[in-house]
Amino acid sequence: MLKRRKLMPLEDRCPLRVMFVITNMPVGGAEILLSELIRRMDRQRFSPEFCCLKELGPLGEQMAREVPGFSRLIDHKYDWRVLGRLRELFRLRQTDAVITVGTGGDKMFWGRLAAWLEGVPVITSALHSTGLPDRVERLNRLLTPVTDAFIGVAAPHGEYLARHEGCPRDKVVVIPNGVDVERFRPRWPARKLLNEFGLTAETPVVATVAALRPEKNHEMLLRVMAEVRRGLSEATLLIVGDGPCRSALERQAEGLGIADGVRFLGTRGDIPEILATADLFALTSHMEANPVSILEAMACEKPVVAPAVGSVPETVLPDCTGYLFPAGDEPSAAAAIVGLLRDGELAGRLGRAGREEVLRHWSIERMVEGYEQLITDIYERKLLQRGWRRRSTHAGRTGKTEPVNVGGGHSGV
Repeated sequence: MLKRRKLMPLEDRCPLRVMFVITNMPVGGAEILLSELIRRMDRQRFSPEFCCLKELGPLGEQMAREVPGFSRLIDHKYDWRVLGRLRELFRLRQTDAVITVGTGGDKMFWGRLAAWLEGVPVITSALHSTGLPDRVERLNRLLTPVTDAFIGVAAPHGEYLARHEGCPRDKVVVIPNGVDVERFRPRWPARKLLNEFGLTAETPVVATVAALRPEKNHEMLLRVMAEVRRGLSEATLLIVGDGPCRSALERQAEGLGIADGVRFLGTRGDIPEILATADLFALTSHMEANPVSILEAMACEKPVVAPAVGSVPETVLPDCTGYLFPAGDEPSAAAAIVGLLRDGELAGRLGRAGREEVLRHWSIERMVEGYEQLITDIYERKLLQRGWRRRSTHAGRTGKTEPVNVGGGHSGV
């Protein structure tokens, strides 16, 4: 049964209760961004919480010690009882806004459907990836009319959502990813880590941070490193991240004869310090939206070598902050990496330009402000649809919201 929530003006209702719905929270780009967003939201205006449909995951367990976190609402793919569990959760928590995190899948479908049925006034979806394997499936597209906004992470990503994922253009909102420039900053390599990884200050080092999943295409990066080591035999690759492909990748490194030059570091909490040991950052993904790992590397003044896919060209500016190569072009990727490893002066110049780019356009503060403004705007629009308006004072500042007859009855959720 569809409920109709009685809305209150922000002056009387704040802080707004915001529930983020996600499958689980391993240590990954979208999950790290979510944790930073939750931590930094203005507590006078917003009260953020999160819900993992499955288990919490490592990052979820950490976040549950800081804000209310809920988990294990779904037992299997066809567990329709998740709908009732989510509705009850939203009702008990008096949720004002639901934001599903991730493209497609159960969290996007059940999260929005439960929010709509429970009368949650603000319903949005933050979509962090582009193309396969993550898509907005047919069932999820059916819920477009009850969705207030689809959030893209960069301008090209927003355009992709409108053109290829069935998101109405007037509902697509771009909120660029951001990075904590205080945590991710230039620093000297820690001797402790150099010793742990078996490196010296002179070892040429390439770093990558990405979950070990097929779409990240670490297989190509290993082949590229095999080529790099033909000319730079000491070159070493640091792979931060874990996932289902790890065993196969370790076997591939052995087969390529470069196992002694590859470190599989798994999930780590000291990524800024690891980046400090590297000369450059590399990705070879089949597709990306706006990967936070690139922004983190740039904030640490590391030049980036990455494929020209998704929104990557928005941040990796050729001959300015790094080098782009056509997706799958192994010789071009290897040549770019070798060039930067051999020319420290060039790598330093590109790295410094990268941090300046992040400071100007990709700070975490701008991302948080974007989410806060979007939630507020949608909530106030629903107030207007319900017959409330804001009265401005003589000084031009927004005053108290009061009821007014707008005619034609009520609309909205």
